[in-house]
Amino acid sequence: MPGTRAMLAGGAILAAALGVGLAVYGTGRTGGNSGPCAGAAPAIARLAPFARGAVAALEAVETPRPAPELTFKGPDGGDTTLSALRGRLLLVNLWATWCGPCKAEMPALDRLQAEMGGPDFAVVAINVDTRNLDKPAQWLRDNGIARLAYYADPGGRVLPAIQKDTGSQGLPTTMLIDAEGCTLGVMKGPAEWSGPDAKRLVGAALGRD
Repeated sequence: MPGTRAMLAGGAILAAALGVGLAVYGTGRTGGNSGPCAGAAPAIARLAPFARGAVAALEAVETPRPAPELTFKGPDGGDTTLSALRGRLLLVNLWATWCGPCKAEMPALDRLQAEMGGPDFAVVAINVDTRNLDKPAQWLRDNGIARLAYYADPGGRVLPAIQKDTGSQGLPTTMLIDAEGCTLGVMKGPAEWSGPDAKRLVGAALGRD
C-alpha cells in the first residue's frame, strides 16, 4: 500500500541518518573518532576503570584533546615547553609552597618518579610561585625531594592556562598526558601518587595492565 511504502522509506532514511551520525560522532565515552588526538582513545579507555581508590578523583577526558601549550622554566633555568617533553607519558602536576595539600603530596610524587620514571614515563611537577622565588627549590631540598626535576613558572602563565583548559580553580591540579601530547585525564586535588592505585593507573595508561 502507498502509506506502508512511505513509512518504510521514511524508516530507511532515518536509519541511514542515524548511521551517519554514529559514524561522525562515535558511541563511546571518548567521543569522536577523528582529530589530532584520536589515537589517545584506547589509552583513555584502558585507564578509566583504574580511576578508583586513592586516585578515584581522576577524571578521564570525554574526548581526547591536545594538552595546552605551556612555556615555563626548566631545571637549567632556561625556557622550555610542554611540547619539548613529549615522547613519554607525563604526569604534570602544578604545586605551590603556599598550598598545603600540594606540599603534602610532593613526597609521593617523588617516590612515583623514583619507582616508575624512565624512558616511558615522567612526573613533571611545575611550581607556580610568583614571589620569593628561592623558596620552592629550598623547600624541596629541605624535604628530601630529590628525584623530581625542578620546573617553575615565576611569570604566572601556566596556572591560568591550566585552569582554562581543565576548569580546575584550585591546587594541586594534575594532568595525565600521553607521549603525543594529548590529555588523557585530570585530577583536581591531591592524591597518594606512590600507592598501588596510582601505579596501576599509570601502568594502564602505558598499556601495562
